[in-house]
Amino acid sequence: MNIPGAPHAMPRRNIPSPPKKYRQPPDCPIAECSAILKYGRELERHRVTEAKLRQSVLRENVLLRQKEELIQQKDMLSRESEHRLLNGLQLITSLLSVQSRTAQNAEAATQLTIAANRVATLGRIHHHLHTLDHVESVEFKQYLEKLCHDLLAMAASETPARELVVEGVELRIPAVTAIPLGFIASELLTNSIKYAKGRITVRLQNIPGNGHALSISDDGPGLPEGFDPAAAHGLGMKLISVLVRQLGGEMQIAKGDNGHGTCFTVLFS
Repeated sequence: MNIPGAPHAMPRRNIPSPPKKYRQPPDCPIAECSAILKYGRELERHRVTEAKLRQSVLRENVLLRQKEELIQQKDMLSRESEHRLLNGLQLITSLLSVQSRTAQNAEAATQLTIAANRVATLGRIHHHLHTLDHVESVEFKQYLEKLCHDLLAMAASETPARELVVEGVELRIPAVTAIPLGFIASELLTNSIKYAKGRITVRLQNIPGNGHALSISDDGPGLPEGFDPAAAHGLGMKLISVLVRQLGGEMQIAKGDNGHGTCFTVLFS
């Protein structure tokens, strides 16, 4: 009620209350927004890295396929090259044989026949040795038996009959060792076939100290006293010396069985 003469009352104002300070509970999801954002950024980086890795793997797979194709092409070219080489050796053998039969001079005919047989021997040895191209190890005694009997059969037309014995232990060795040993055995056996009177013995033995010995002995006339293989002028003996050094081995020369003929022994590990 307004009383006459009384001062008018001031209108009542709504004075805003001071803002309340709310405390965010620790388990509220809003409090974790920064961690979520950080995790999201980290996840995105991982996705980018994963995508790069996938691309890298795809590139590696492509390179591997290309490498396999190159290896296959190389193997095919190698087989083709070997085939052509063997065909070439056979052709040379045939030509030399024909020439030896038509030669007017007896000595020339003999030398041509020897040359033809030598080329044929090289072709046969090449065939045997290249059977080891794609293997890591070989049962060497079995390999040696095939090689030696094959060489003896090839020489049968030129020389009297020889008795060949291959004996000793069964021994598996790496192909990188078997190949030079095969060359050494072929050269020594060819020499023994030439000079032996009747018997040739090839032995494969174990020796103390984790070593092995390959020996080829015959009953021929033997070598002259004081023979030095390093000073020999023949190509075969020089090749043997080089291959023995390549193996890190040692060659010994002694009398053959029962003190007759010659025995060549190659020590290798």
